[in-house]
Amino acid sequence: MSRSERLLDLVQILRRHRRPVSGRTLADEMGVSIRTLYRDIATLQGQGAPIEGEAGLGYVLKPGFMLPPLMFSDEEIEAIVLGSRWVAKQPDKRLAAAATDALAKVAAVLPDDLREDLDATTLLVGPRSDNLEAIDLGVVRQAIREERKLGFLYRDAEGAASERLVWPFALAFFDKVRVMAAWCETRQDFRHFRADRMSDLTATGIRYPRRRRSMLKEWRATLDAPRSNARRDDSV
Repeated sequence: MSRSERLLDLVQILRRHRRPVSGRTLADEMGVSIRTLYRDIATLQGQGAPIEGEAGLGYVLKPGFMLPPLMFSDEEIEAIVLGSRWVAKQPDKRLAAAATDALAKVAAVLPDDLREDLDATTLLVGPRSDNLEAIDLGVVRQAIREERKLGFLYRDAEGAASERLVWPFALAFFDKVRVMAAWCETRQDFRHFRADRMSDLTATGIRYPRRRRSMLKEWRATLDAPRSNARRDDSV
């Protein structure tokens, strides 16, 4: 266990106790020596944690203390790096650049030992698929955030083209394809659209009349309904 992870555990333990708890009890629960416990308490106090008390009297963490945002466990570090590396290899260039920038910002303010863990993680992401989209996925993501309609030309698996006007509410990232979930005005139903089969994408700027959250909830319910994929899935 790294020291940063141990300090995080100590804060979590103190949070569970509303009354002062002795240093010996804390040390036993954490599996460290009493000297190490006192040193960790002093470190947290020096970092601004409102821990009151002293040796022989016990310690208590004042209510309302928020954990420093950049104290991560080893597995949390691995999850952050792996996720960022995966997004950085996606064809959505703006999202990929944002993932790289975000990871650099995290690394810049991490404690030295955690920064070393971040740099040394061995969880890697393989090369991305060559199945790239001709549209800007950033436009799709913005339309989803702002609850705006999108227009585009769509070709199905047989190559038949049709014009669509949709209310996008989700974008799924798979290894080889990206799939947009939307309410389709043409079909008057939920539909799934593969991004690599979309072209002539148009951001209408027109707000659709439903809230994204409610549509997402309704769409999820339809996934378990006894309906054929052919009716609701234009991505096949």
